[in-house]
Amino acid sequence: MFTTKLNVASSSSSSSFRVVPRSRPSKDSRGHKAAAATKRGEDSPEVPEEEAAFDYDVVSVPRNPGIRPGRWTEKDRDVVKTAQKDAMEKASTEEHTVLLGMTEDELKKWCERNGTQKFRGKQIKDFIYKRRVKSIMDVTQLPKETRETWDGLGIRIGRNEVYAKKNASDGTTKLLMKLDDNRIVETVGIPSNEYGKSRLTCCVSSQVGCPMRCEFCATGKGGFYRNLTAREIIDQVMAIEEEFGKRVSNVVFMGMGEPMLNVPNVVKAAELLNKEIGIGMRHISISSVGVFGALEKLASYEMQCVLAVSLHAPNQKIREEIIPSARSYSFEDILNDCVAYFNATGRRVTFEYTLLAGVNDQKEHAKELANVLFKKNLASHVNLIPYNPVDDSDFKRPTKQAIDQFRRILEENNVPTSVRQTRGLDAAAACGQLRNMYQKEALLA
Repeated sequence: MFTTKLNVASSSSSSSFRVVPRSRPSKDSRGHKAAAATKRGEDSPEVPEEEAAFDYDVVSVPRNPGIRPGRWTEKDRDVVKTAQKDAMEKASTEEHTVLLGMTEDELKKWCERNGTQKFRGKQIKDFIYKRRVKSIMDVTQLPKETRETWDGLGIRIGRNEVYAKKNASDGTTKLLMKLDDNRIVETVGIPSNEYGKSRLTCCVSSQVGCPMRCEFCATGKGGFYRNLTAREIIDQVMAIEEEFGKRVSNVVFMGMGEPMLNVPNVVKAAELLNKEIGIGMRHISISSVGVFGALEKLASYEMQCVLAVSLHAPNQKIREEIIPSARSYSFEDILNDCVAYFNATGRRVTFEYTLLAGVNDQKEHAKELANVLFKKNLASHVNLIPYNPVDDSDFKRPTKQAIDQFRRILEENNVPTSVRQTRGLDAAAACGQLRNMYQKEALLA
């Protein structure tokens, strides 16, 4: 049974990641960093040529001054409640003038409500999800008069702008997506070739910011602004497919935000990705650091997606040090809920474990983790993630020797284990790193 006590929350702020409207400098300038500094009366900073082409300085990504390390507080709990309320409101509020994010059945009903035949819904669906049109005027199977009428009423497809991108030498590409309210989220495309089979994994964000403030996470340093809608989530996958010119084979909800604080929109996005984009449910992974009641709620949807729990520690003491919310949702409770999730769904749980040098990567930690999982008799898999360094973090990446030792100990104790291949270090591929990389203070509009 799911019988754990409550209390999850996090730090917030209204100052989050947004595009700041400002004029662009001429092409022969040293880039936006120099232009912005000159405007403030400062000396122009040096901007490497490869960075000058990327519009970092017009992306406001402050380090939220209200986000501080330390214990989980009542303020944190209030922010989590705010996030959960926001998720329900977004899921229950229809975007009457935006078509992306609707299923075929919803589009058929929408067409009937808006003065045209029901079968037009399938036509619109095909143009949105298969042909990838970005304007209602491009849905050419609709009568021209209908298109012009809807266009005049502000009916739109609802695709977001790819505001900027950065490529890594290993093929990983990170996109910054500009939302309707000028906020910015990240999505990453990760190409790979396993056993001779080409794959393209898309890592999507589920929130603008994140309230969970995990100590090692770049996103958590900026606080929480709002949840993403299902439309804004699937748009990231479509953008990655268009960037790479091929289908996404796997989707992981491991970008910015805590997916289980945005359950209704994450679940709808997963269903759209499955039914309308054509990605198998077993190729969709939903990650969570742990939110009370969320695993039970996710199990109730009876989806075949993969659950990935961000454990990151072998015991309560270490977990609480690096994940403040663990004080309210304990190590023991989250493991018990994982057992209940497996019993309810029959789906094996994946445990994400970020290896932090000298913190949780020692051989005694591996032995303790193996012992805990053995006692729970839980069908699970451990995915070890060598830490991607964040510029102002106190944490460091473990040595290859420490990583190999940790994996070997788990496998010797019959714990299925893999090590996530490090990808995109030169594109700041870890969640929240790209936007934090070039800017420490919020720009003033």
